Amino acid sequence: MNSDQTVIETQDLTKKYGDFTAVDGLNLQIREGEIFGFLGPNGAGKTTSIRMMVGLLNPTSGEVRIEGMKNSSVEEKVGICPQDLVIWDELTAYENIRFMGNMYDVPKKELKKRTDKLLEDLQLTDKRDNLASELSGGMKRRLNLGMSLVHDPEIVVLDEPSAGLDPQTRYSVWEYIKELRGGEDRCIILTTHLMEEADRVSDRVGIIDRGELLVVDTPENLKKSVGEGDSIKIELNDKRKNDQAVETLKANEEVLQASEVNNMVLVRALDAVGKMDVFTEALEESGLTVSDISISQTNTLEDVFIHLTGRGLN
Repeated sequence: MNSDQTVIETQDLTKKYGDFTAVDGLNLQIREGEIFGFLGPNGAGKTTSIRMMVGLLNPTSGEVRIEGMKNSSVEEKVGICPQDLVIWDELTAYENIRFMGNMYDVPKKELKKRTDKLLEDLQLTDKRDNLASELSGGMKRRLNLGMSLVHDPEIVVLDEPSAGLDPQTRYSVWEYIKELRGGEDRCIILTTHLMEEADRVSDRVGIIDRGELLVVDTPENLKKSVGEGDSIKIELNDKRKNDQAVETLKANEEVLQASEVNNMVLVRALDAVGKMDVFTEALEESGLTVSDISISQTNTLEDVFIHLTGRGLN
């Protein structure tokens, strides 16, 4: 992905519901040919943001430009795969995709070829004549993806595309999403609360929390921004003493950072594996009992989220 051409630009995009601000002054540029991931916990404002971008929701203030045009009509340019499935149970898998293609006036001959290809790509060929009501949850999600692509859109919006999928199916969907880019032409926007999905699939990631866009960069640059050191998660028998554990560990000169996250004590330190005995002994000397401990020697996007917010992603 090398294109610098902006496809979607938001300027101070804001959505309020009474006194609640769902999205707060979103400024963002999404480029042609890139896969852009919105990463954040449920309720962070991801879905609200993309719904405003593609014209499904009117902003309270701010504006969206599509290919430089304000209030541009995007219906033909966008394919949307929503988090909540939209399929017709009384139609077959083949008929669902064909029906959506007819709604977009895809020529009949081209529609048959596209429908067959989508069923094949999404591993649904053997279910083409099954009623949608007979499909598993994972198959329905893949069918919904096919329906959003049948008119060959320039912009594809995927809202939590892996929701409810088993790990094997999830990985195959990730590979398919990367193939969807089609060179430098198609822009793909996805929302996710799964750090591995954002990391594996996205060219750039925007981390959003409580309606505010915190940072945008490549996954690699974001992970580097956390700094050096291993991440250690320590669980105490008595979680009420987490604050005491944090202060005990902060007093150790080998500890780079210590904090409480999701009822666990999170520590960053160089060569954590070789220093774990020192840390656990310090905790035990303070009257604290460790029930579980885990070490990650590679930074993740969750580490980035914790670094930015002081909370875990999930």
